[in-house]
Amino acid sequence: MTDDRVPARRVLGLAAPALGVLAAEPLYVLVDTAVVGHLGALPLAGLALGGVLFTQVAAQLTFLSYGTTSRTARLHGAGRRAEAVEEGVQATWLAIGVGVLLVVLGQLFAPPLARLLAGDGEVAAAAVSWLRIALFGAPFVLVTMAGNGWMRGVQDTARPLRYVLMGNGLSAVLCPVLVYWAGWGLEGSAIANVVAQVVSAVLFFRALSVEHVALRPVPALMRAQLGLGRDLVLRSLAFQACFVSAASVAARTSIAAVGAHQVVLQLWTALALVLDSLAIAAQSIVGAALGAGERVKARRFAWQITRYGLVFGVLLGIVFAAVAGVLPKVFTSDAGVLAEIPHAWWFFVALQPIAGVVFALDGVLLGAGDTAFLRTATLLSAVVGFLPMVWASLAFGWGLVGIWTGLSAFMVLRLVSVLLRTRSEGWSVVGAVR
Repeated sequence: MTDDRVPARRVLGLAAPALGVLAAEPLYVLVDTAVVGHLGALPLAGLALGGVLFTQVAAQLTFLSYGTTSRTARLHGAGRRAEAVEEGVQATWLAIGVGVLLVVLGQLFAPPLARLLAGDGEVAAAAVSWLRIALFGAPFVLVTMAGNGWMRGVQDTARPLRYVLMGNGLSAVLCPVLVYWAGWGLEGSAIANVVAQVVSAVLFFRALSVEHVALRPVPALMRAQLGLGRDLVLRSLAFQACFVSAASVAARTSIAAVGAHQVVLQLWTALALVLDSLAIAAQSIVGAALGAGERVKARRFAWQITRYGLVFGVLLGIVFAAVAGVLPKVFTSDAGVLAEIPHAWWFFVALQPIAGVVFALDGVLLGAGDTAFLRTATLLSAVVGFLPMVWASLAFGWGLVGIWTGLSAFMVLRLVSVLLRTRSEGWSVVGAVR
């Protein structure tokens, strides 16, 4: 009997660089925030609002990365590398087209959107001045997403890490120079962002050019990618509805509650990056196995990566249970916020093993191209589990306990759905394309 286990070293070799790419952007945002923060409250508020608008738009387009990985990995597993890279070419064309559209629409709608969120005042004006410059980086951000997607599909996660670090590293140096020395203030931060995005995108363009594949657009392939993207966009919108609702209810509960929710949610997001890197490795390996016709290997690996996710989740839960009395004080000294944090903290700790399994199996199903199922499961989990509990917590005054109970219901429903799906035969369709 052959051993169909994937070596743990191979999984880690894909996951670790992927984690670096995932973490690079939040780390750069911290640097950017620290630089702009010394200009005063108004520029910082403008950066915060403009950054939220830019990030929310980009977050809906991650199919350029995750969807491309799924299609590319199958072709790579089937031994059709040139066609796998051609998927990256088409994703890059899509990125350029959508990115240019975002630049045009963003220039038109940045002012009304900023006023909608912040009112007609100085904060909205500052956000617009930053956003209108930062939007010129949108095509390059999307090209980088597409580049990450096809490179992960051919199981190369090391080069994307270098490319992203080179861009962000240059920008981290350039940001204080433009903001302070050149005297460009908040706008200097936006220009530094665009420089980082251009540098990374050029490196991904170069990686495509040396692959010796046709660089012309193929509308049929782009339509297929958009079909996959539709499901991932709807899934992403479900996440956004949940987390925006949670923040809104926390804000209506009390100042201390929204502060505590922000602290715990940011930790949740940070740990999600760790677990999502494991999902990226799963996506690449499962897609390649199914593309090679190795259905048994793909199914066995699905449970192997589930065990890894469970172990990582348990370890994270233990660590954050141990630092419950210490870590929150790193983020705030406000007595009211510290008193509220335990109402969310223990949900956050208990959910780590569940999150480890859910994220791992999300990666498995994404690698299999089973996006229609993931879309439906996520939407139902949000509508049945998260949203009713979150808004009931506002109506009945349950506060953070109600909000995080809603998140727990959301995660448990997702856990049940992905476990049942993985046990079924429906996801493990072999072949170079699904």
